[in-house]
Amino acid sequence: MEKNLTTGSVFKNVLYFSLPYLLSYFLQTLYGMADLFIIGKFEETIAESTAVSIGSQVMHMLTVMIVGLAMGTTVSIGQAIGANNKKNAAKDVGNSTVLFAVLSLVLTAVLLLLTRPIVQVMKTPEQAVEGTVSYLTVCFIGIPFITAYNVLSSIFRGMGDSKSPMCFIAVACAFNIGLDFLFMGAFKMGPVGAALGTTLSQAISVIISLAVIIKRKVIGVQKSDFRPERPIMGKIMKIGVPIAVQDGLIQIAFIVITVIANKRGITDSTAVGIVEKIISFLFLVPSSLLSTVSALGAQNIGAGKKERAVQTLGYACMIAAGFGLIVSLLIQFVADPVVGLFIDDSAVISAGGQYLRGYVWDCFFAGIHFSFSGYFCACGKSEISFLHNIIAIVFMRIPGVYLMSKMFADNLLPMGLATACGSLVSVIICVIAFSVIEKREKRGKVENGYA
Repeated sequence: MEKNLTTGSVFKNVLYFSLPYLLSYFLQTLYGMADLFIIGKFEETIAESTAVSIGSQVMHMLTVMIVGLAMGTTVSIGQAIGANNKKNAAKDVGNSTVLFAVLSLVLTAVLLLLTRPIVQVMKTPEQAVEGTVSYLTVCFIGIPFITAYNVLSSIFRGMGDSKSPMCFIAVACAFNIGLDFLFMGAFKMGPVGAALGTTLSQAISVIISLAVIIKRKVIGVQKSDFRPERPIMGKIMKIGVPIAVQDGLIQIAFIVITVIANKRGITDSTAVGIVEKIISFLFLVPSSLLSTVSALGAQNIGAGKKERAVQTLGYACMIAAGFGLIVSLLIQFVADPVVGLFIDDSAVISAGGQYLRGYVWDCFFAGIHFSFSGYFCACGKSEISFLHNIIAIVFMRIPGVYLMSKMFADNLLPMGLATACGSLVSVIICVIAFSVIEKREKRGKVENGYA
């Protein structure tokens, strides 16, 4: 259902849009966490848990890249809705459908050919290689469903509707948990069962989404809207590609960290994999705020209400920083029990607790720069988000983690802190970039006023 978010209380609009978005992310994250939790309860060796952990990290990277690329659809539709131009919104929907359909098929074929090389690049422990290959093979086959769900969600959100995607994923999540217990518990299928449950659940979410679209007739597109148009696809790609590449590089950085941990042995490898799942859960708030600022900012900018977009950014930063600080302090006292929810191995719990206590501070800094990234994306300046993340990754996150790994061979805490320092660099760059942009725009207004 289309909703105009360019009027009324900015703070209420942020809450109205972000809460369903947050719940959607929460439910989607349960996919991977449920896989890891359930296989940890039914399998006796940590090799099976490691296979699912590493495989799901690869899939998470692909998913966030697809979501990032689909951000071009959300922003384009949002700007069209804000400007009350439904014709352009319909063309955005049609062109996005064609673009992502082709992309998903190509991606599936390429990844199926590269499955084993990807597992080798990840430096997967030998005990977990075959399980990881099996997990990824099944998941790669399901990429068209993953792509379809996220593109459909981006269309709804561009129209100001964040509730429908939440409902779709809620049903799918319930199916996923049930299928996990069936495949991994009753049928003892291990990593293959985890992947099969995830893939089938995504397919269900797509079927439900399409059924709702057909019944409600929420998207008034015509056959001609599916005709590819270079300017429309170009705009979607211009906004989405920098975000997708940025998100991909962030995930590659996480994978590099995983590779570093894998070289330390299966205990640290498993610990890092579990903590990555926990952090992905905690990152739901920053991620939902990034998407909220993008969607709301796009509508307001499309309506010529730049000041409301800036206010949206301000509220998002306040919420993200508050959440990050509270969680980071709390985790210092409960890190080991939290890791222990996913595995019974005492060595893994101890190592995971160390890593989590350092890594969790990333939630505070990331929440702030995620909000800025959403604003830059809404303004059509997503290249700034790409730039600050590249600088943080290349000059701080990866070299910092590597050095800490070498200097502290028996403790994962410094490695966790190094990741948080990467986000701190991003925050500094975002604040500087925002200040420069605002000063230039004010200067331009003054000059035009005197002209």
